[in-house]
Order: sequence, then C-alpha cells, then structure tokens
Amino acid sequence: MVENLFLELQNIPEVEAIALGGSRAGVHFDEKSDYDVYLYCTGSISDDVRKEILEKYCSYIELSNHFWELEDNCTLKNGIDIDILYRNLDDFTNDVAGVVEGFNARTGYTTCMWHNLLTCKIIYDENGNLQAIKDRFNVPYPKELKKNIIEKNLSLLSGMLPSYDGQILKAVNRGDLVSINHRTAAFFESYFDVIFALNEKTHPGEKRLVKLCKELSLLPLNFEENISKLFADLYSEPSEIAEDLKVILEELKKII
Repeated sequence: MVENLFLELQNIPEVEAIALGGSRAGVHFDEKSDYDVYLYCTGSISDDVRKEILEKYCSYIELSNHFWELEDNCTLKNGIDIDILYRNLDDFTNDVAGVVEGFNARTGYTTCMWHNLLTCKIIYDENGNLQAIKDRFNVPYPKELKKNIIEKNLSLLSGMLPSYDGQILKAVNRGDLVSINHRTAAFFESYFDVIFALNEKTHPGEKRLVKLCKELSLLPLNFEENISKLFADLYSEPSEIAEDLKVILEELKKII
C-alpha cells in the first residue's frame, strides 16, 4: 500500500526527493511502526492535489497542519499512522549548514536536523540532490560546534541569572506545577544537547533519550538514577530538588 502512495507522490511535479525518517529508516521497526516521510519540493503543492492522492490510501487525514513544519498527518487504511512533511531542500540545506559548517549552537536539539539527514533512507531522488546534500554533511563532528553547544547550553543549565536550575527552584518555591514542568523540560533539552555534543554524536530527537544515552561512551556517573530521583522528588520531595540538580550538574561537569 505505502509503496504505491510513494509512487504517486514522486510523480507530483514539485517533488524532487522523498525520504523516510524515524524507525522506518533503520532496522528496528515492525509492521505497526509509524511512517515519517519527508517530501523535498521545489514549490508548494496544492491541498487538492495532496488530498486526492491521500484519500486513496488513508482512512483519516489532517491536511496542512503547521504546528512544526508543514505536514499532513494521516492514518493509512491498514491502521498505521503516517506523517508527511513538506520541505524546501535549499532551506533545509541552509539550516543544516548553519549548524555543521557555521557551528551555530542552539538551546537544545542543536543537531537534530543533521541527524535526520544522516539517518534518513532516501526512496526517491530525481536528480540526486538529496544524496549530494547527505554526502556533503557526512563529516566528522566539528570541534567548534561541540565547543559552542557545550558552552551555550551549560550556561543555561546553571551559573547565570536566567539559568534553568534557578528557574526550577523558583517555580518549586511558588508551588507552580506548570512552570516546574516547563522549566524542567527546558533543563533537559540543554542537558542532553551537552551530552550528545560531548560524545560527538548527532541528537536523535526527544524519544528514548535515557536509553539511547546509555549506549554512549561518555556519560555522567549514576546518569539514569540521578534523573529518576529528580523526577520523583519534583512532586513528592521538593526539599530535595536543589540537591538533585546540584548532583546532576556536578556529574555532568566532571566529564566535560
């Protein structure tokens, strides 16, 4: 079913490449795994054209969602979800180049798009442009990028007035559960960005991060235990949170 869908999508004049991401791009997936599909286009494709094709293969369609990128979120007639994201290849290339060649660090998830490019499985590439971009960025992890990611995100973790550890403690003292959750999530966005940079690995995204990090060679002492304790204390032992954050940060700094 999905192969026929891909054939129809690649026949759209504006589509120059199609790639699979996520688990479907590797070997660790089963028949129930979702599809993450990236269409690299030279121009916009009308809703009507996309809808006409998708209705042949999907039992449910949400057309033109704009929550992150332009995407159609659907369920195939066999019950498997499929997300189709539409990208301009030049814009995507410039975004990755800013990180890999410009060494621009971000506040968490810095190398996710680079990871997405390197790990994607190309299933259509009319002129070889996507493969050329993939080859261009298949390079060793830049030392300058590593340095910038660590410096920027470490400062956000602790040591500055707006750093996340202080924001978490203020939220705890206010009893502000929503803010606690928000600032803790931001804390770990930067925390994991530092860990992947230290190991000179691209960031795989937000899922299964603890499990994936346990496969890395450089990891803070009691990595999983310290994270678990912080989350347990956030809502049950607020008096312990300051010490939890201190331990997490101390163990991180020891490996930098």
